[in-house]
Amino acid sequence: MKTAIRLAALALTLLGAFASQAQTATDAPPSPAYLAAQTRWQGELAAFARADQKSPPGRNGVLFVGSSTIRFWTHVAQDFSQQPVVINRGFGGSTMADCSLFAHELVVRYQPREVLVYAGDNDLAEGRTPMQVLESFASFANTVRTELPDTRIAFISVKPSPSREKLMPQIRETNHIIEAYLSRLPNSEYIDVFTPMLDADGRLRPELFRSDMLHLNDDGYRLWQSVIGPHLPPPAMQADAAAR
Repeated sequence: MKTAIRLAALALTLLGAFASQAQTATDAPPSPAYLAAQTRWQGELAAFARADQKSPPGRNGVLFVGSSTIRFWTHVAQDFSQQPVVINRGFGGSTMADCSLFAHELVVRYQPREVLVYAGDNDLAEGRTPMQVLESFASFANTVRTELPDTRIAFISVKPSPSREKLMPQIRETNHIIEAYLSRLPNSEYIDVFTPMLDADGRLRPELFRSDMLHLNDDGYRLWQSVIGPHLPPPAMQADAAAR
């Protein structure tokens, strides 16, 4: 109980802090971190721009953004075919920090009805702390909320990958504090894929992964589809919004 209260208090503090930052940073020049990330990911950003030019996606859709787990979900639009508009903006190797830096390019420009982000495990693998992942996510969420106040924000929990079993304590902590943060953020939710990816005894399930024990196989994505599907907008509501 004390831990839950502490996390809730932390969530409220960050919510206020990042909301304040969002109001003051709108007209600020690009940060060194943004410029460095732009150089690193210029190929991926250019590919997204070309795809948009070739086939402009509709507004008011469902947008998935994040690291390679999202990028490799190449059939995500088919898996959620009841949604009129599904956009995949995953870029492999990216971090929650990258998603925050590129929130305008990857999310705001598409004006989605709901954005689902999966990122964080690469941050932890690179040595960032759960608190730093939370800070990046809070910055991402506040950018989206400031520009798109009606867009629903969902965080897909960091998954328990066998290849990163040593990071399990940090993964659990990251998930807990982001869940606490979202409990205080209106029109948002935490989607728990972590728990279903463990067996009845709480052990990792390697059968859900490719041979690298990091990325999901078809069984893993089917599990994610079953967990995430109920959190998406009802098809009728989505179709009405897309028609506006």
